[in-house]
Amino acid sequence: MRGDAVRLCVVGWFAGVRDVASHLLRIADTTATTRRGLAASSAMLLAHLQQPPSSAPEASPAEEPAPAVPLDASAVMATAERFPWAAAAPGERHWPDGSDFLAVALSAVRPEERDGYIERLEAFVEQHRARLEEMLRTHGPGSTPASHGRYALIGQPETLVILERMESAPFLLRGQWEEELETVFLDDLEFAWGPRTRLSR
Repeated sequence: MRGDAVRLCVVGWFAGVRDVASHLLRIADTTATTRRGLAASSAMLLAHLQQPPSSAPEASPAEEPAPAVPLDASAVMATAERFPWAAAAPGERHWPDGSDFLAVALSAVRPEERDGYIERLEAFVEQHRARLEEMLRTHGPGSTPASHGRYALIGQPETLVILERMESAPFLLRGQWEEELETVFLDDLEFAWGPRTRLSR
């Protein structure tokens, strides 16, 4: 009986830590997107705190929150491909299938942002049309930087989601990215895009 009470206490403590870390991460992203910026080391700490320690006892299924409904990746991709000024022609793209990059970018869309996310992405691309055109011209397929094997994500339609998340939730995006993919791709994209808060530098 006492062991069960202790276990519930510990599970509750870890849940509280995760909630606080998640709240701090939101503050960090909000601060970054309002031009005040935060140190990259704080972002890495917050991303680390979001994950429960490996030694933490697992909560019973009844205690776990219901999983969030995932975004429809195919609908998001179809939207991204409608913007020819921001994505290279299919035959020029480095990856015919960039689904891994898209999956990581979409994992950085918070549950409360998923409703209407396609409209948010459309607005982002329209707002940054000139900037996207310039980035595709200077760093996209066929450019001098790309000929040296760098900036491989530029020209991919999935990159529009990455850039939108880079502007909206840079710390969360980087935390998710570092768990799944090589950071050099994100570092190059950050450099070419020139975000307000450059986490890789």
